[in-house]
Amino acid sequence: MSDPRRELRVALLGQGFMGKAHSNAFAQVSRFFDVPFRLRLSVLCGRDQQALERSAAAWGWEQTATDWRQVVERPDIDLIDIALPNHLHSEAAIAAARAGKIVLCEKPLANTVKEAKAMVEAARNVPTMVWFNYRRVPAIAYAKRLIDEGRVGQVFHYRGTYQQQWGTDTNRPLTWKMDPEQAGHGVVGDLLSHAVDLALYLNGAIEQVTALTRTFAPGRAVEDAVESLATFANGSIGTLEATRFGVGSRNGNSFEVQGAKGMLRFHLEDMNKLEFFDATDGAPLQGVRSLLVTDAQHPYGTNFWRPGHIIGYEHTFIAALADFLFSLSRDEQFHPNFEDGLRVQEVLDAVLQSAHSRRWEGIPT
Repeated sequence: MSDPRRELRVALLGQGFMGKAHSNAFAQVSRFFDVPFRLRLSVLCGRDQQALERSAAAWGWEQTATDWRQVVERPDIDLIDIALPNHLHSEAAIAAARAGKIVLCEKPLANTVKEAKAMVEAARNVPTMVWFNYRRVPAIAYAKRLIDEGRVGQVFHYRGTYQQQWGTDTNRPLTWKMDPEQAGHGVVGDLLSHAVDLALYLNGAIEQVTALTRTFAPGRAVEDAVESLATFANGSIGTLEATRFGVGSRNGNSFEVQGAKGMLRFHLEDMNKLEFFDATDGAPLQGVRSLLVTDAQHPYGTNFWRPGHIIGYEHTFIAALADFLFSLSRDEQFHPNFEDGLRVQEVLDAVLQSAHSRRWEGIPT
């Protein structure tokens, strides 16, 4: 029996770690969600032909290519997914948008605000998505629901932290992430971008920041750590931190929201749980609850496994892609899109400006 769904012919630019995560999402999404499109994994593009052939065989890509510019122009491709080093995001996305493709892009959207604005302008008439996949962690999506329902009340404090420890290994082979020409910057674009996106998602617009950066490894050309203070449009104050010297943290993406009615706290290394404190309970009953966010009534609870059967990192990409495809079928705007990516970029730019100026820097409204 033929599949009546519209076919989307996909090309993925990039075969590294993110290419693997995206390939898995494209391969798995229809197994967990009743998506309205039939995805055809047409082309996997990268630089290493032997590695490309292995990856294509592993994930079901039909063809391989080594020139992304030719792939973007192909008339038999509907959707371009960009998982290239940061410095290529802008050029590839603009070319894809001008060719009329649907455009998905890894974070950060670009290396500079100027590049991000050019990407937004070029893609105004095509659907876009930025892979800020942590929005689709069920516990984080549930935190958003609780905040929107008023369970936290007026927010006083927001703390966002992303810690990894791999930067302490000075013998580690250098990758493009350590090259300022390719990465643009260090931990700011790599990890702080996620912390900023979650802050904007959960707590709203950031008005101004002040920050400092530090490079701990001798001779390293990008920053290893960043600390920043922030003020939010809702009147709350916050801290945003990222480091590759977070000894003891393998992938420590966390946040805490404290408000008049309660508190929410999350840590990615225990990603199926959300901590909640209800300050409206009587004093004898007050205490932090550890919620296992795997119930059918929780976000994505009916798409993956039964209650208590935990999910993992890969499912966040699957859920993000599913939500994008549903929005695409309804001709609705998806979030986070390129404009959301630009908002993140503006905060990152202000953080870097403040680290240089040693002053508070405002965020465009």
